Amino acid sequence: MAQEIHYEIFRRHGAKGGWLLHDVVVARDAAVRLAEYLMENDKATGVKVVKETYNPDSGQYLSLKIFEDGHNKLKMEAAAEDAPYALPCFTPEDLYSCHARATMARLLHDYLARHTLTVTELIHRADALETLEATGTIYQHAIQKIAIAQASSTTTPVQQIIKSLNALATRAVHRVYRDERRGAFPAVEAGGFGALAGTLTGVSDGAYRLHGALARHLSCAGSWKEKLRMLLLVMRELPEAGAGRTLLLGALDQLIAEMLGSAAALHELMGETETLGEALLALVELFLGQSPVDHTDSPLSALTRHFGADLLPDARTAIANRITAELRSVRRLCPTSLRDELKLLRRIANRLVLAEGRYLSHDDIVAAFTLRSRRIVAHESVAAHLAEARAPEEKLERLLLIEENIIGAENKREIAAFMLPIVTGAAFESRFLSGDVAIGDRLKRLSELQSRIRRSAFPEPQRDELAGHLDRIACEAERRAQLLRSLEEGYPGPVERATAILALCAAGTFTEGRLSDKARATVLAQLGQPGFFTGYVSRLAQASGQPNAEAAMTTLMQTLAQAGITAETGLKSIAA
Repeated sequence: MAQEIHYEIFRRHGAKGGWLLHDVVVARDAAVRLAEYLMENDKATGVKVVKETYNPDSGQYLSLKIFEDGHNKLKMEAAAEDAPYALPCFTPEDLYSCHARATMARLLHDYLARHTLTVTELIHRADALETLEATGTIYQHAIQKIAIAQASSTTTPVQQIIKSLNALATRAVHRVYRDERRGAFPAVEAGGFGALAGTLTGVSDGAYRLHGALARHLSCAGSWKEKLRMLLLVMRELPEAGAGRTLLLGALDQLIAEMLGSAAALHELMGETETLGEALLALVELFLGQSPVDHTDSPLSALTRHFGADLLPDARTAIANRITAELRSVRRLCPTSLRDELKLLRRIANRLVLAEGRYLSHDDIVAAFTLRSRRIVAHESVAAHLAEARAPEEKLERLLLIEENIIGAENKREIAAFMLPIVTGAAFESRFLSGDVAIGDRLKRLSELQSRIRRSAFPEPQRDELAGHLDRIACEAERRAQLLRSLEEGYPGPVERATAILALCAAGTFTEGRLSDKARATVLAQLGQPGFFTGYVSRLAQASGQPNAEAAMTTLMQTLAQAGITAETGLKSIAA
């Protein structure tokens, strides 16, 4: 599927000004022309254009500067050239923080996937760091990207930031080399990690050394499945309680979370699926701790049980983030059928309702589904969905199906905008004003469509407008067929006429509005005919064999209520 690309134009004012985002466009040439215009008309002292490419697998954007120009260069005093830059990380230990690891995972995700590594393994294994350093370009490109991001909010030159970052990274790498040589990361056999965690409790660098031992333990694994299996086996060694259990569980949770945060690892663990929707549904089941039927003996099944027991909060958070990222992505849940996509979206939503709480907030779920709904109501998707429909009312039903399965007021408004031309079109009117279909069936079909529209969450003005158009068409169809007049003329007495019209009302034949008001007025006129109630009681007596005025009145009030006539109005109109 094509990647989503846009271009961000930044401008700078003054020699020491920072970069400010000026505009965002989708065309490369237009972005470069706008940057050149800003320079030519003295609207900026510096400009740059950054290409942002969305990666659907990682849920992240890849940034690449494609154009830069400026009238002046930043100047620094000679003494300031060698001054250390205030980096987000000051010491090698800072590179092991949660945010630093997340940054490395984003910058090196392709390299990590290619070498089947997590960030924790990379920064604790001397051999892995040596291989990364040997690549040269990947290592330096990651540092340069961080430096460019930092330079956008400071007056420090990029070269100075790169210099400081290189010095910090070199210190961190050499520390791992040194600790590897002195045996800080012990080689632990399966079954020994529980004891090791107990001995490292209270040690200043206990977590660092335990992660190093786990990374060394995983170095022999050649696949993500094997690594997950080995980590879950270590889970069995958790002490019953105490600081050792907390230390070991936290280390395992961190490694598994990084593994589940990798698109490549997750794809291997979850297996092949036909559509993104099915993959998302499987992720939701995993997140909820629902054991997959086809993976009874797999590491994934064991992981699911741990999720059900809520033992791995960071790992569950990684799955939750992946679910919301995929919902927000531009990829279709089911590319071949919008109807199937809506069904999958409904199933996922029903399951995610159970997941709301600690790991997935209500606001995050609503925001993700609102954005996914926006993708669904895009003109191309809706047009392709409607192209399969033959009759205009079928198109209306397809749009109502979309409305029932999306959220967001603006998305609902978009669907209503698709419906209005159909309802007011000549093809729709001619289908219901003429044809071989009986008038009762045509009116009932219009009433059913109107009922769905009135139950919908469309904005009130659009909902009322659509319902009014359907009522107008129904009124015209009834007028041409003279349905109510034929009922009045076709039955001998007021009781029979009122009963026939009330039966149509109860069956939902008439649309709400002028047509239903006309039907109710006709019923009330029959109720006011002399001898109506006496005849009604006699009619019920013939049917039941027991004349009972009180029971007849109760039945009549219930029937009138079904037609939308209140008991008060009915009692005022009934003639004895």
